[in-house]
Amino acid sequence: MSKKRVVFLSISILLGLGLLLGRLMQIQLFQTEHFSKHEVNLFEESVKQRTQQVFIDDGRGLFLDSKDKPLSHREEMVLVLFPFLKGIEWDQNGVAEILQVPSKQLAAKIEDAASPFIYGELTELQANKINELNIPGVVSLKRKWIPDTLPAAQLIGVVGENNEKLKERYPDKNISDLKIGVTGLQAQFDEFLLPDTPTKLIFHVDAIGNPLFGVDVKYTGENNPYYPLNVKTTIDRTIQEKMESLLDQYEVENGGAILLDIEAGTVIADASRPVLNSQSPFDDKGVVNQMFEAQIPGSVFKTVVATAAFEEGLITNSDHFDCNLDIRGNSAKRQLGELNIEDSFARSCNRTFAEVANKIQDKDPHLLEAYAEKLGLIGSQSWEGDVFYLNDFKQFTASTGRIFLQNHDQVDHNFISQTGIGQHEVRVSPIGVANMMATIARGGKGKSIRIASEIQYADGSSMFEFPAQDKKDVSISTATAQKMQQLLRKVVTDPEGTGAYFQNLPYDVAGKSGTAQTGMQAEDEQLYNKWFAGYFPFENPKYVLVTVNLGVKDDQGSVTSLYADLVEMIHEEEK
Repeated sequence: MSKKRVVFLSISILLGLGLLLGRLMQIQLFQTEHFSKHEVNLFEESVKQRTQQVFIDDGRGLFLDSKDKPLSHREEMVLVLFPFLKGIEWDQNGVAEILQVPSKQLAAKIEDAASPFIYGELTELQANKINELNIPGVVSLKRKWIPDTLPAAQLIGVVGENNEKLKERYPDKNISDLKIGVTGLQAQFDEFLLPDTPTKLIFHVDAIGNPLFGVDVKYTGENNPYYPLNVKTTIDRTIQEKMESLLDQYEVENGGAILLDIEAGTVIADASRPVLNSQSPFDDKGVVNQMFEAQIPGSVFKTVVATAAFEEGLITNSDHFDCNLDIRGNSAKRQLGELNIEDSFARSCNRTFAEVANKIQDKDPHLLEAYAEKLGLIGSQSWEGDVFYLNDFKQFTASTGRIFLQNHDQVDHNFISQTGIGQHEVRVSPIGVANMMATIARGGKGKSIRIASEIQYADGSSMFEFPAQDKKDVSISTATAQKMQQLLRKVVTDPEGTGAYFQNLPYDVAGKSGTAQTGMQAEDEQLYNKWFAGYFPFENPKYVLVTVNLGVKDDQGSVTSLYADLVEMIHEEEK
């Protein structure tokens, strides 16, 4: 072989070895945690290959109800069994006796197992007895898990793995492969809930699954008593679950109900339909919280028109309207005769509110929008403020709503007439409607709405409290608020009022109904949004309750009986 060939071959071998050495250094020294364009963590992958593990808790912070009970998860004592038990002697009969199952049944489960598995739910007494046996590979502990159905599922929201979104949201944090909040409160409070270390049981095995370092099972997890953080909500779980049960009983397919505490300005329950599909949340509308979405309100919006008219001095009870006519001056379907503002509101005369809305807009084309804001119907309803280093933190995001879509609609009498009865381009959320009712019930004073009362450390101590928050830009005069309270009450007390059905409830209810044309059809029939929004008890207001059934036919989907049953349920819970 010639000298040139030897030199060339030697250089080629050296280059090859250099490349291999460089690749090895890249794998073992430089890119061990972020290898290739896929950002593979080689440390974690190598551990996965030689371990069997059971995840007990992903380490993410949780949501609690108003009584500090689990809301976004379940907790249970479980028994974890490892497959290496089939190759060692252990007290199988003792464990079976504690579990009160046949020993052969337990042995069969282990014989069939290729990986660690959870064997049933235990009582705390059973768990303690099994752990006292001190058997390697037999571990009882408390597991946190998320079931397929949860109360307030849309409000709480969903989490998911999205490394691209994770890096975009937290560019300064060296984290990967973590679930982040995608919707609802999970997204809003995500930064507080991020996990540090998941809790799991680990057992090292060789290539064929035999024990590698003896039969010791290692427990890994967060040992810090203060983390992860949890969020305590204002949700009453019992009322929430009963509210959802009633929605299902009345076969509400699209819509829901929301309940507020008037004095505290907090959400007690928020139930939305369709039901959230936890396995495929984005396959349908089940992931959407309909209580936060803008809808067509119909006659519920007459509350804004009446408020603006009283506050601006544009109307008195001596004014009368021809309620035999519709908003265009044609003969109306319901012949109600001559009515004043109070009776028009109670019996929902469209002609009255078309005329009054035009008076308001003739004075100032921005007045209806202004009073919708003053009542807290549109705009942001959420608690907002600085939470540590987060400026202007909002507890939730909901549709801000609108009254007019285009400026020229504000001066067009035809469009104003439709707007006055909550049609045309009026879009408001149920939580906005609830906020409006709460403002009136408080005597004209607005508050921000809270869904969370505090952020807690893992041991239950408080890290940050969300105080009640007055909203100075949401307010009307006490005199106007009192007039509106009387109008809302007359909807129920008037024998011909649209809320007369509620006269015999255990609470005195004040409120407003609404039936809004959606412009959509099914089987050649017009579809409607059907509402009732109100508060109770009238003399000492405590609760605001709003119900809505969206996109239903004229002769179907009334919320009247649903609302009554919800009031009855709340009264029972108060006893």
